Amino acid sequence: MSTRGGVVTLEDQGEIAYSEYGDPNGVPVIFCHGWPSSRSMAQLTDASAKKLRVRVISPDRPGINSSSFVPNRTLLDWPSVVRRLTERLGLTKFRMLALSGGAPYAYVTAWALPERVEAVAVVSGVPPIFELEDRSGLLRLYRWMLAIYGKRPELVKKLFHVARPFASIRPPLRFRPLLLKLLPPADAEVLRDAAAFESCFESARRAWRGSARGVMTDAEIYALPWGFPLEEIGVPIRLWHGSKDRTFAFTFAQELSGRLPNCRLCLVENAGHYSLPIRHMDRILVDLLS
Repeated sequence: MSTRGGVVTLEDQGEIAYSEYGDPNGVPVIFCHGWPSSRSMAQLTDASAKKLRVRVISPDRPGINSSSFVPNRTLLDWPSVVRRLTERLGLTKFRMLALSGGAPYAYVTAWALPERVEAVAVVSGVPPIFELEDRSGLLRLYRWMLAIYGKRPELVKKLFHVARPFASIRPPLRFRPLLLKLLPPADAEVLRDAAAFESCFESARRAWRGSARGVMTDAEIYALPWGFPLEEIGVPIRLWHGSKDRTFAFTFAQELSGRLPNCRLCLVENAGHYSLPIRHMDRILVDLLS
């Protein structure tokens, strides 16, 4: 697949790399990738975006893949990155699409730039973990990582550096069925498709290839307070969540929809964390454009 894109220089002299998918003359949508992931995750939107005349612009976050690492960055730093990117591209208005771990980046941009963000779609989104009293609806691996991070954050950082050489390589094809067995049935079924599998897991490998520090910094942001009140977001938001999502239970989306002033929850029966965006991207983009 040929991909358009480029690099934008920020005020601190760092650089943000981005790729574009869909229709280059279509309605602009800023894509917020998941974790651990990178800008190529937006390949999942390409076919639908071309058909629906949507221009998807997908930046790597700082320290991810080809974007410069920025130490001590916070979630509140992200809107200025989006502002710089969209100004470079000549965009005054745009919509946002976030998958999984991209959710807080879409929320904070809508909060900080309401005059520019026309609407937001959050798909299989991460909840504000720091505020959760009950974390039982999180993926077990995430609960384990958060427990260790709360007691020994330096150990988690060391584990990330140990994991990087393994996470940044392409596993042999013969191991793919074993990986799929670790996923819920709804997700395993759609990821048997080679193109869907590569869109999800190649984007993760690219994130790890960039640096373990970048992946770790991205992870830490989820465990910390987001730094702004969700209740102040006036931009229209659509929360899409699958009833079979085992990464973030759908009850998190239900609770969050009650906090966002201008929000509609779209609960999709029998959809999982990955199968929702893969199978329903047409619906998601049509709704985002309406």
